[in-house]
Amino acid sequence: MATILCTSAAPYIPLTVLLQNAPYKVEDFTMINLPSRDYTLAATSSGGPVKTFAEVIEKLKKDPSSLSIGVQPASADYANMVLAFQAAGIDPSKLRIVTYDGGGPARNATAGAQVDVGFVGGEGFLPLKSKIRPLAIFAAEKVDWFPDAPLIGATLKTDFVEGSQRGWAVSTKLTKEQPEIFKILVAATEKASKNPKAIETLKLQELATTWYGPEASNKAYLDNAAKMAKYVDLLK
Repeated sequence: MATILCTSAAPYIPLTVLLQNAPYKVEDFTMINLPSRDYTLAATSSGGPVKTFAEVIEKLKKDPSSLSIGVQPASADYANMVLAFQAAGIDPSKLRIVTYDGGGPARNATAGAQVDVGFVGGEGFLPLKSKIRPLAIFAAEKVDWFPDAPLIGATLKTDFVEGSQRGWAVSTKLTKEQPEIFKILVAATEKASKNPKAIETLKLQELATTWYGPEASNKAYLDNAAKMAKYVDLLK
């Protein structure tokens, strides 16, 4: 019998390994496909006074308490916020940070101008797209679902952690002990991912459909886990 995991493989698996003494390792899971790749988006309310991420840095350099920052603690978004401000020469401990229990509340607070700038997974902002102004997306290349979001590298040279990677995974033990079953699962997932009706339905819900396959998906997952391990102190 094969058990398939369908969830946000990262950050949840690496976080439980790094922070919660999990009885398994990151390598105990093998990805079939991770179609959804989220990235931290620094954003502000569409009607707010802040126009660019460079302006955010300028204001906070002059006065670290001049802007309120919304973010979820112990998340990739929090790590990226700290890394960005450290790279800009701003002491994160002096910032006026407002924390939220999840991405949803943080997004609503950003769109509703309850905080001046929010750092949160960009994909979840799509239903609120008209209510926010993207300031910087923590990605190496332009992201299809937010093509107008400036890359963080255009304003600041900083390292960053990739956000949620959602999709399908199995135990690595299955791939070694029952490779034929793994092949069947991969073929079935690929077929479903490329089904025109499935693609149409998922796009209507603004959900990702890209087929990357096991090799690329597993590399992305392991690379992300290694980056999170590098900055584990920022996730605590």
